[in-house]
Amino acid sequence: MDDLIQLIAIAAIPVLFAITIHEAAHGYVARHFGDMTAYQQGRISLNPIRHIDPVGTILLPLLTLALGGILFGWAKPVPVNFAALRRPKQDMLWVAIAGPASNLVMALFWGLMIKVAWMFPGGYFTEPLLEMAQIGVKINAILMVLNLLPLPPLDGGRVAVSLLPHRQAYQLSRIEPYGMFILIGLAITPVLGWILTPPVVAVMKFINFIF
Repeated sequence: MDDLIQLIAIAAIPVLFAITIHEAAHGYVARHFGDMTAYQQGRISLNPIRHIDPVGTILLPLLTLALGGILFGWAKPVPVNFAALRRPKQDMLWVAIAGPASNLVMALFWGLMIKVAWMFPGGYFTEPLLEMAQIGVKINAILMVLNLLPLPPLDGGRVAVSLLPHRQAYQLSRIEPYGMFILIGLAITPVLGWILTPPVVAVMKFINFIF
């Protein structure tokens, strides 16, 4: 029990920032391309409370940490009115990709923190920083890969809708009301782990290679 509490305390900062910055990035890029919805609702914010979903941000990550499965969760989606974008179909690509791109940047940051921890062996904060940074790399790699799956309403689904011809894009977009149910169904079986593990491991190896 004590080990679980310690793990939660160390994981809290990287998990909250991974989710918060991901969602804020969507809102910031949407504002850049003309949609002020997220800005007007105060969602372009680094305050985690504005983005927390009780189930997706707290309960599911805690359960997956406790059970040792692949870390899984989500935040309260940032509202985006794609019709308000200057070029809705084209600009949707940049709004969608902003979230996974922010996770890549954060994974690189935590990779740098691992190197910093290694530079000060035996320090009082070395072991907690190293554990926190390792979780930071992992959670951001998972969120990046997960959100790039071509399944609406995930970011990868919106990227696909942006890039596909209109007819195919419309057909794919019709999946969106059922997308989260499909994702949860995959998550409660080994299938999601089978899909995510190879690219997540590849991302983590890439970051390890850089640093």
